[in-house]
Amino acid sequence: MGMITRKTRQKDIIEKEIESMKNLFNGDDLFLKVKEKKIGKATVYRFLKNLRDKGKIHTYSCDRRMIYSKEKKSHCHFICEKCGKMQHFDVKKVDFIPKSIKGRMDHFQLNVTGICENC
Repeated sequence: MGMITRKTRQKDIIEKEIESMKNLFNGDDLFLKVKEKKIGKATVYRFLKNLRDKGKIHTYSCDRRMIYSKEKKSHCHFICEKCGKMQHFDVKKVDFIPKSIKGRMDHFQLNVTGICENC
């Protein structure tokens, strides 16, 4: 049996702030937008976890931090093995993903390593 959550003023405020986000964001970004309205960090992170569990928000790992997106999109990095510099890049085609994967793909994260042009 799933946990029943009730609608509160705090949840409404957090939801509206998430809707205003244009790109990927982290929990601290969201917390900074709502803290002046007397909403605690734990409340923000619980709300994000609830949305993630319900599949209403997408999560990725970026620079050892959890980031969120309202949209189903890829999140890709190129990481230099020498200097550690990380660059984000977009993938437009997903034809490299095997057809043997059964089910619906919502989003993916890809980390590619190599040596950057500066190294």
